[in-house]
Amino acid sequence: MHLLVTGAAGFIGAHLMYELAKRGDDVIGIDNLSDYYDIRLKHARLARCGFIDTKPFNAGSICTSTIFPNCRFQKVDIADKVSLYRLFHEGNFDKVIHLAAQAGSRYSIINPDSYLRNNMLGFLNILEACRNYNVKHLVYASSSSVYGNADTEQDRTDKPVSLHASIKKSNELMAYSYCKLYGISMTGLRYFTIYGPYGRPDMSPMLFAKAITEGQPIQVFNHGDMKRDFTYIDDAVNATLKAIDHEPTPNEEGIRYRIYDVASGTQISLMDFIGELEKDFNKKADKVFLPMQMGDFSQVLPYTKQLELELGFRSDTTFQQGISSFAEWYNSDNNPIR
Repeated sequence: MHLLVTGAAGFIGAHLMYELAKRGDDVIGIDNLSDYYDIRLKHARLARCGFIDTKPFNAGSICTSTIFPNCRFQKVDIADKVSLYRLFHEGNFDKVIHLAAQAGSRYSIINPDSYLRNNMLGFLNILEACRNYNVKHLVYASSSSVYGNADTEQDRTDKPVSLHASIKKSNELMAYSYCKLYGISMTGLRYFTIYGPYGRPDMSPMLFAKAITEGQPIQVFNHGDMKRDFTYIDDAVNATLKAIDHEPTPNEEGIRYRIYDVASGTQISLMDFIGELEKDFNKKADKVFLPMQMGDFSQVLPYTKQLELELGFRSDTTFQQGISSFAEWYNSDNNPIR
């Protein structure tokens, strides 16, 4: 298959591109390589995929992996419609996996303009490109944040508590309308808290690991009374691969559209999560307990049964295994920002 992965220098995107190339798909990855967080981490992810020389990234040329000859990378901003359409015209993609977005739910509160440009306009550009260049199937990233403080997927998603959540829900509605209007198959993936090697440094696993190893205090919001479904990166990628390979069957209206929760199916308390990090790093954390942050929520329960029944996915990594692998990577030379 000819596949496009957007956000290919991102956490999930880079891991996914690696696995797609390894199994033999013809893959082009794109990313705008923004400096929202340390660019060294993005370059390290790309290097793992065989893109060692970072100089050509700024020239707009397509780079070929030194590991996988069937894998290429190009610096492209999805908000740049002209460059995106040129890519689609030349790529003849069968499927598109759209993972590019301005990251950071809390960041959306302080910089909404960036969010709207990258996460609304960028998504519209992807939808339009898929429509105009006859893409058969679009798999796109949504987020567990669409639930707000709801309990399960059965609950309504019309009460978001952040701009990030509002935009992700808007993306789901936009995808549905394009699916209905133009017959493009659509699969939305509501990722829960993904962690593991090469993770985002603005998320709690990396923030906590950095603070614990450096002897700095960690901020524990809602006084520690929070639960999350921490999902290991390998499991998240495996679920995404299954979504790519399984085009949705038509529903009662003849529309090929699905949304799945991507999660481990196990709720872990924030304090247990910190405790597991302390054990693997062999160091106690200096905790500062704070009230709930604006735009955050105490917990949300994933509904993983649909993903299991329809796509055959089940999480293979225990919480203890995942944290141990993450800690081992964090302390290794493969971590460029340690």
